[in-house]
Amino acid sequence: MVIVGAGSRGDLQPSLALGRRLAAHGDAVRLIAVERYKPLVDAAGLAPVMLSLDPVEIITSEAGRAWLDGGRNPVRFLRNFARLARPLAEQVLQEVAAACAGADLIVAPTIGFLGEHMAERLGVPSALVHVQPSHPTAAFPHPFVPQARRLGPIGNRWSFHAVEQLAWQLLRPFINRWRGDTLGLLRLPLRGPAHRARLARRPVLCSFSRLVVPRPRDWPSYVHVTGHWFLDIDEGWSAPRALTDLLAAGEPVVYAGFGSMVPTDPGRTDALVRTALRMAGVRGVVLGDPATSDHDVLAVRSVPHGWLFPRMSAVVHHGGAGTTAAGLRAGVPGIICPFFGDQSFWGERIAALGVGPAPIPVARLSAPALARAIGAAVGSGAGAGAMRQRSAELGARIRAEDGVARACEVLDALTHQAPRAASSMGQDRSNAVDQSGHAWQPPP
Repeated sequence: MVIVGAGSRGDLQPSLALGRRLAAHGDAVRLIAVERYKPLVDAAGLAPVMLSLDPVEIITSEAGRAWLDGGRNPVRFLRNFARLARPLAEQVLQEVAAACAGADLIVAPTIGFLGEHMAERLGVPSALVHVQPSHPTAAFPHPFVPQARRLGPIGNRWSFHAVEQLAWQLLRPFINRWRGDTLGLLRLPLRGPAHRARLARRPVLCSFSRLVVPRPRDWPSYVHVTGHWFLDIDEGWSAPRALTDLLAAGEPVVYAGFGSMVPTDPGRTDALVRTALRMAGVRGVVLGDPATSDHDVLAVRSVPHGWLFPRMSAVVHHGGAGTTAAGLRAGVPGIICPFFGDQSFWGERIAALGVGPAPIPVARLSAPALARAIGAAVGSGAGAGAMRQRSAELGARIRAEDGVARACEVLDALTHQAPRAASSMGQDRSNAVDQSGHAWQPPP
């Protein structure tokens, strides 16, 4: 089995959780990830296949900053993504093709529908992973197009088709070239792979909880809202003395960090966050250079969210799907400062559930606004107390779920519906024949 886990750490960890559980059940699991995260794949005990791209370098590049600046404008977001992907496409697609050789099942996200193309080439089943709601529904709009809700149920549903089509038209030239030149497959028409996957009733694994995003009634049965996929692979991690001393000194302590997101002016944003913590009268743990720590604010390079978040009074972050899930699981209020993409969607869900204040887009972030949001979460008023209570109750319910187990059940049923491929994970399909009659070899 091959799992495509390319992306940031927040994108990767759910895939690691799924792969680790499948491996424990006896499956041979190969996980595709970027080189930066090879230690995480090794720690999870999975067979790593590393891609040459580096998402952190991409995000910190000039083009990457333009991508971040796209916010929730889907046209700008996807156009900038395509601009980033174009020079990397040929190499990455060749690497993915080589990594999938010999697979008997492919599990992959919807970006480029790479898993769909490889499964078609190999003649094996596949499943899609949605880390945010991406299947069309009349219940709410696509996370990238919130304004579509003004048009009612029809606008909601068509917002998903619009985002899919925009993404496909931007990626279609080099995806179709890869399908033809490397995989020996027919090029896909305008409607693209998303439409084909729905016609085939391809299983969709939504790696989030119904408690956070209630399952729309109009989603078909092959769309499975499994619950979050959590993985704690830092069991041997030991907290530095400065951190344990800070926690032992009493509450409240608030975490603030934006993960792989890079603000336009990192120094200014760091100063703003520290000022907000002091204005709110709380001590803080921030992501940064430990040498910049002071009496009330401790800067750390990296701390496992599964260890840190339950020890915080609130968490301030960018609203990535993985970080949002970790905060919800910890049972503490979340204060979301979204940069782009689906991050605003998760911030809005946090606020709608009453487990955090309204999100503050990073472009409009100020020390007074952030201080007010922190006060709303950790203050002594009745509203803050109710928010903390709701957060604790929701966290307990999320911890009782086992999203990975549900995902494994879906995949197990899928592999039993279709015969296993003749080749094993240790062999490639060197005798596979494409539609033109030529033997297909995975790229070297």
